[in-house]
Amino acid sequence: MNQDVRMRGFATRTDVNHAIQWVDGHSSLSSVESISLLNSAGRVLADTVSSAVDVPGFRRAMMDGFAVRAQDVLGAGSYNPIELEVVGEILPGENGQFQVGPRQAVRVMTGAEVPASTDAVVPVESTEFDADHQGRVLILSSIPQQKNVAKIGEDVAVGEGVLSNGRRLRPQDVGVLASIGIAAVEVYRKPRVRIIVTGNELLPPGSCPQGVQIVDSNSPMLQALIERDGGEVIHPGIIRDDPNQILMAMQDACDVLLVSGGSSTGREDFAPGILRKHGELPIHGIAMRPSSPAGMGIMGNRPVFLLPGNPVSCLCAYDFFAGRCIRRMAGRSGDWPYSSECLPLSSKLVSVVGRTDYARVQITENGVRPIAISGASILSSTTKADGFCIIPADSEGYAAGTEIEVYLY
Repeated sequence: MNQDVRMRGFATRTDVNHAIQWVDGHSSLSSVESISLLNSAGRVLADTVSSAVDVPGFRRAMMDGFAVRAQDVLGAGSYNPIELEVVGEILPGENGQFQVGPRQAVRVMTGAEVPASTDAVVPVESTEFDADHQGRVLILSSIPQQKNVAKIGEDVAVGEGVLSNGRRLRPQDVGVLASIGIAAVEVYRKPRVRIIVTGNELLPPGSCPQGVQIVDSNSPMLQALIERDGGEVIHPGIIRDDPNQILMAMQDACDVLLVSGGSSTGREDFAPGILRKHGELPIHGIAMRPSSPAGMGIMGNRPVFLLPGNPVSCLCAYDFFAGRCIRRMAGRSGDWPYSSECLPLSSKLVSVVGRTDYARVQITENGVRPIAISGASILSSTTKADGFCIIPADSEGYAAGTEIEVYLY
């Protein structure tokens, strides 16, 4: 049976939810690698990290001031200062093994060790101290025991589980791991994503449009999206509309293959036939707008995503399907990587039952204003938009005033 749909169109289109189920069934976690902690921000932990040490590992001064015995300054005040003998000074990193007796104090700086024979730190602003005045300090307020003293293990206790498997590391997470002596972490490897952009009409990014030729805007956009989603980009350059060149590119080593352009039913749309012949193409044509020509399949045990050449369609199909796959392989959530808000529509938003719509919208003082559902080639509609909303296939749209979820670009 001839399954070539070129110049004949799609007999049927796959439901978006079914396509997402296919993605989830073909996006297994990447293998694990060990990397330097210094390069780990944004990566996803593949193992739980527990602390082998206490942080701090000593009683630490939380303020500049004087380490005292709280009982010695009981009742102190500005009208009843209590004088103590200053028997030394401790800076951060210095040993704090001073023996402090009754009515004595040690000057300490923030982060310094607090002597074991003291139990509080009086802030310097609650004292009067002249280093040249015979080593005495006047305490101008009383203080409870353990005030301004960080306990051993107060930040992190030995044996404590610090970060769990599946955690996407934030800068502060990296800092905590450094504080417990971690030099390297086990993370999920970044999936290698091969971008294949096809089209005889395309000029490389950085060119100026000439005559009937246009500049490739999809590959820079896809590269930014892939890196956002935790992937590693492989993109040697534009491929001509030649089935042999496209096949060779589709055989490159990678974990995920994205083909942008040549994915529909035109005479020069070779990618679907190549994938069908050399792999599997279970989904081609999806009931959505834009991105209806999108497809997905398997070639060499790798998921392959056929993304339309029209830029908005390319963006939409990537975010719905390819991006979800890459995020899941990188150990992240497959859900939308956008924050969202529920806001009222300022005007009606029309769709048709049986098709999922990706509507670009602006947020105004009067509510959410739809600016485009169609216009798959008008990439500027996404830069003019504040975000997008999804109209599911079982809806004819929403009336003005309806609260809808807006995903913010």
